[in-house]
Amino acid sequence: MILRFRGPDGTHRIVVNPTDTFYSLVPKLQNVLPVKVDPASITVSNQPANGDVRYLKDLKHITIQQVGLSNGDILFVGYKEQSTLSNGDGKGPPPPSHTLSSSNRLNGAPVIPSRDLPVLPPPQTSPSQTIKNPWEVVKQSPLDDKLDQQDGKIMRPKDQKMCRHGPRGMCDYCMPLEPFAPEYLAEKKIKHLSFHSYLRKINSATNKPELKSSYMPPLSEPFYRVKPDCPSGHPPWPEGICTKCQPSAITLQPQPFRMVDHVEFASPTIIDSLLNFWRRSGSQRIGFLYGRLEEYTEVPLGVKAVVEAIFEPPQADEPDGVTLQEWENEKEVDEVACLCGMQKLGVIFTDLIDAGKADGSVICKRHIDSYFLSSLEVAFAARLQAQHPKPTKWSDTGFFGSNFVTCVVSGDEDGRIAISAFQASNSAVEMIKADIVEPSADPSVMLVREEEDTDGLPSKSRYIPEVFFRRINEYGVSVQENAKPSFPVEYLLATLTHGFPSDPNPKFRVTGLGFPIENRQVVGESQEVKTVAKQLSASDGSSGLLQRDDGILALSDFHLLCFLHGLGILSKDEEALLCRVATTHDLGDGFQLLQTPGWATLLAILQESGERPPKRSSPSSLQSSSPGEVHADDRSRSLAKRIKRISLK
Repeated sequence: MILRFRGPDGTHRIVVNPTDTFYSLVPKLQNVLPVKVDPASITVSNQPANGDVRYLKDLKHITIQQVGLSNGDILFVGYKEQSTLSNGDGKGPPPPSHTLSSSNRLNGAPVIPSRDLPVLPPPQTSPSQTIKNPWEVVKQSPLDDKLDQQDGKIMRPKDQKMCRHGPRGMCDYCMPLEPFAPEYLAEKKIKHLSFHSYLRKINSATNKPELKSSYMPPLSEPFYRVKPDCPSGHPPWPEGICTKCQPSAITLQPQPFRMVDHVEFASPTIIDSLLNFWRRSGSQRIGFLYGRLEEYTEVPLGVKAVVEAIFEPPQADEPDGVTLQEWENEKEVDEVACLCGMQKLGVIFTDLIDAGKADGSVICKRHIDSYFLSSLEVAFAARLQAQHPKPTKWSDTGFFGSNFVTCVVSGDEDGRIAISAFQASNSAVEMIKADIVEPSADPSVMLVREEEDTDGLPSKSRYIPEVFFRRINEYGVSVQENAKPSFPVEYLLATLTHGFPSDPNPKFRVTGLGFPIENRQVVGESQEVKTVAKQLSASDGSSGLLQRDDGILALSDFHLLCFLHGLGILSKDEEALLCRVATTHDLGDGFQLLQTPGWATLLAILQESGERPPKRSSPSSLQSSSPGEVHADDRSRSLAKRIKRISLK
């Protein structure tokens, strides 16, 4: 006889015998169900909902005729796929040894998260896979946990005109506002909501305690690619596609929130050292920002990025652009930054052209009538943000957006050097991942790619959905237009504020010119062992490091710490102690550093190489000699001291 089995993927007819057991139906069901179905999870029921659900594995000795089924009866089958087991479950399938699916890839290359401070969620085996109970699996950064515990209410004083109650009362005119209140944002001229304010807004609409419904993560990242695990059973893309696996049409709108609200540079010296390269060479320069994330009180539940140092990777600089080269010691620099309590926050680059007036003014290239961030720079920022995802327990996938920022140093309308900060929107990051858009020769627009490759054949890895964007026309009406072939790049940007603290208190307080910056051989700066001795010259060897007020500050230089880490002289504990001395400037830790064997080894290397930090000259010798004059006796005395240290055996 024939039994009908109805499940999530449709109805199937199977020929059975009345004497067959239910457990013997498992191989027959596996032939018609999707491939990734877990056989142990197959269940049958007499009702589509609220029926008597039984596992087939528990019905090994129950025959079909014992249940009383006849020809043409229908049963409702349920199952679980092996790829949808909860992340972090020890009973789940082992992680694959090959490269993960397209959710962890960017333009065909694997995207490896490099964040060290928060704990990342387990790797995904499917781009559409969600995490079961992400609030239990994903560990956020301490700042996110702190902001989650705050209600973010905006307190208002009593209105003397409208409030008619006593001092202990409250009405609509003085009650606290939500952090996403539009009237408060308009009053303070806040263009974008902070991330946690946006989270409060959508969470209040998604989860309502009064309905007593199950909790759902309010955040979900956009996904514009073809889902590879389609339950319809057709061949995977590009051989087959259906409405279940193809992405929906994209309607671009300005992103209402931003992941970081403000970029604060701990000291003007940080920017000035970057500009010195352009002043000396006339070429542009790029560097990565290192610092920490803090709470920003000027915006409700805001976050600011405090930049403490800029590391300049290997690059080829030109007057009109920069070409990044392979950065071999990136992980080592990240380790030093982690020991200093910092992380990689973003990227900064210059775009300066001298105005030729000999007064330090520059040409204004970026303004409201041209562009603020070109399409090529937006694609570059989106790729970097994809490599630095933000773990959050409020997302069904464990990730949402990125805290990575992009800063540009260019000329303003007054001809002065100014800084601008941006972030690519979440839609821009996903469109770059899906290979939907590409930069244009016109910096103010972004091109929508064609599905055909350069040879005219359909692409096997790229599916281009319909892309639209909304704008205000000349009549003041919001209209929707097709984004092909191009659309304004402003739809992919979120602007940030920036500034400097009124009372600077940077981590690194090196005095003087400081240690030479890395990868600047083209302008005559190089990092060598003798430059370490020159940096420590104020300390006069070992014990003199702490005898002067500014002696310990000679170590407070991020570029020096990275160079010493590359030498490999100090142990892990000694490097951690050195970074603590450089950032906290504690004399007790400084004395402890002088007693370590690694520091003694470093001084011995400087002495044996003839690069021992020189002693300070006495005031009498400085007064007796004229500027630029060097006595022969002084040269002879210095030579005799060097020969005295050499022993012939």
